[in-house]
Amino acid sequence: MSGLAESQSRQPGAVRGRPRSEAVERSIVEAVIKLLEDGVPLAELSIERIARTAGVGKATIYRRWNGKEELFVDVVRTAEPPAAELPGTSMRDDLVSLLEQLRQRGLMTRSSALLHSVFAQMKSSPKVWDAYHAIVIAPRRSKQVAILRRGQANGELRTDIDVELLNDLFIGPMLFRTIMQPNAALPQGLSEQIVDTVLEGLRPVSS
Repeated sequence: MSGLAESQSRQPGAVRGRPRSEAVERSIVEAVIKLLEDGVPLAELSIERIARTAGVGKATIYRRWNGKEELFVDVVRTAEPPAAELPGTSMRDDLVSLLEQLRQRGLMTRSSALLHSVFAQMKSSPKVWDAYHAIVIAPRRSKQVAILRRGQANGELRTDIDVELLNDLFIGPMLFRTIMQPNAALPQGLSEQIVDTVLEGLRPVSS
């Protein structure tokens, strides 16, 4: 079984639906994985082909996903490390937790040739990338911004800087290393180092 399939099988809660339909949904997701492993390009990954590989009707897929874009995003999402609960002890601790999740996703993408190929194809397919952004990235960013707003309200963070920009200051270095510099080191402790370095210049200055 591939790393992508293993990750999917370890996350029973990632596939939507009632318990009695989980086996059907899992077979559909695994059909997509098989086709990808066989080298079928995303552009040729039709619902009809997926249904035939999974041994189900097309209507079975459409009852669960609006189209192949949503299905494909679900396949990718189940392959990524699950989002951990945030500590909630401070803004700093929550930011470290978020960056650590990003670091782990970067490491997983580097170690999986299939996942690396999947992301490359996603970026060249506007419909799939838009679906991934709406379903996965946008909610993550909303959570990050909410943490920063709470930090401003609690006096942990300067209030004279826009939270959207603040979010980029924290998340940007990890994204740069994981996406723009695929050979850059992603060592243990990097998340803490980024957060603490940025916080040095963003904490409120006492009068």
